[in-house]
Amino acid sequence: MNYELSQKFYFEAAHTLHREIDAEGSRRVHGHTYHAQIFVRGRPDPSTRMVADLGQLRREIEHVRDQLDHRFLDEVPGLGAPTLEGLCAFIYRSLSRALPNISKVRVERPASGDCCDLDPA
Repeated sequence: MNYELSQKFYFEAAHTLHREIDAEGSRRVHGHTYHAQIFVRGRPDPSTRMVADLGQLRREIEHVRDQLDHRFLDEVPGLGAPTLEGLCAFIYRSLSRALPNISKVRVERPASGDCCDLDPA
């Protein structure tokens, strides 16, 4: 049997965004509360009976959160465009080496109802 575990975290950050619709407000510095969720999938290890050690998962997530929380996303090295898609890709790249069984990354802005899922498969 395969299982899927997930861990949620949030971060507060500001950014600008160059776009065609709602362009004026997006181009000014503005901020959001982002909620992210990391999913790992697999079979439990026979010795630990865990798909992943949640302590390790939280530790790895904290490294990524430190790079994003209370930051100006336009200046985060390696992020690129600070879109929901860009954040999903950045979080995945940042975690995939330490957590090779990531099955999905989700980034949401609940206040505006926006959500993006990255499926690395």
